Amino acid sequence: MAEEPRKDVTAAEAAAIAARVAGAAKRTSQIPAYKRAAALAGVAEILKKQREEFAALIVEEVKKPLKEARREVDRATFTFGWAAEEAKRFGGEWLPLDLDANTEGRVALVRRFPRGACLFITPFNFPLNLVAHKVAPAMAVGAPFVLKPAPHAPKTARKLAEAIAAAGWPEEAFAVLPCSNEVAETLVRDDRFAVLSFTGSANVGWHLRSIAGKKHCVLELGGNASVIVAADADVPWAAARAAWGAYYYSGQVCISVQRVLVHEKVYAPFKDLFLKNIAELVSGDPKDEKTDIGPLIDQKAAERVDAWIHEAVSGGGKMLAGGVRMGDRIPPTLVESPPQQCKLATEEAFGPVATLEKVATVDEAFERMAKGRYGLQAGVFTNDVRSIFRAWSELPVGGIIINDIPAFRSDAMPYGGSKDSGIGREGVRYAMEEFTELRTLVIKPA
Repeated sequence: MAEEPRKDVTAAEAAAIAARVAGAAKRTSQIPAYKRAAALAGVAEILKKQREEFAALIVEEVKKPLKEARREVDRATFTFGWAAEEAKRFGGEWLPLDLDANTEGRVALVRRFPRGACLFITPFNFPLNLVAHKVAPAMAVGAPFVLKPAPHAPKTARKLAEAIAAAGWPEEAFAVLPCSNEVAETLVRDDRFAVLSFTGSANVGWHLRSIAGKKHCVLELGGNASVIVAADADVPWAAARAAWGAYYYSGQVCISVQRVLVHEKVYAPFKDLFLKNIAELVSGDPKDEKTDIGPLIDQKAAERVDAWIHEAVSGGGKMLAGGVRMGDRIPPTLVESPPQQCKLATEEAFGPVATLEKVATVDEAFERMAKGRYGLQAGVFTNDVRSIFRAWSELPVGGIIINDIPAFRSDAMPYGGSKDSGIGREGVRYAMEEFTELRTLVIKPA
């Protein structure tokens, strides 16, 4: 059963929980597929019935605007439901071995088995659906798990744990453990966990991998997401999508639009429409259904984003919108032509700020986009098939979104990045593969 959220959990207590959950690995690996699917479908049904309760908790804990909180609950409902389907079709293969005289008369059966107990560490910005993207695949393959939720969102995690227990998942086979970062590191080092799946900042993620020992690691570490608007783009559509993608949930999304690179032929009309769309966004109370932009998670985050904005402007960038911080709130901010080495151009802002740059060619845009240390997702607005396939083959990112923003994500598709954006992939079936390993059975009939 999920542990009561406490701030005083010691390393020894966490180790005891790890031992209990890891000890359930044999039992969970033997749960038949139809029972795993039934438990996942049960969680999805509970989420559907308790949509407003979960949404209200998300608003309370992480200040997400209500309409986005509801959308997150809907996505998590889909994620668990899709995992129920994947649990029933996650099979293996029969491999003939009569390939030469030495292996004649033998066949091989190949399937995937859970690696063992999983440790999940999740961020504040999607306290339900990013948890679902770890928990649901683990349940689908029959792996026990410990979840260390973000410090800002223990209640959402706890409520999900109640749903998992109510749906029939073995109570000894999972735990939700809010704890300090120091205690979390003891769990990362604990050899009883076979998998570490972490979503968060690059610096923390790579550090955790360095202390994780022999664990299989899946790291989703964010990025500096770019949009390219080519000369043949649908400019009104691109401007509207970029405005939403840069500022929804105050930009606190790892695939939020941060850099907008626009071909010089359409730069002026795009700029005008982009600013118009930004001005139409509604800032206000996250509990208000009309609100698009609320506060950042805390004042410290707002102060950091504010400092990055001023660095870009003092270095020569031009403020086109926003830029005036009030406590933990920053209005939708747009900086034109920032210095290429400033933090807004090179790091993950995780705030309601984007940059706008003019490029002479798509080649120039590709070159700028590919230079950075991150490679999570990118958006390219074009109908030129050559540019589309060039982007797919040349841009070092995990996902290329054509005629939409990098903030697009289907919960069924593979999701993850390259370079400092991480290793491994999420997306239900792809995470199921990460949490399992191949095992081959060779048979020589008598």
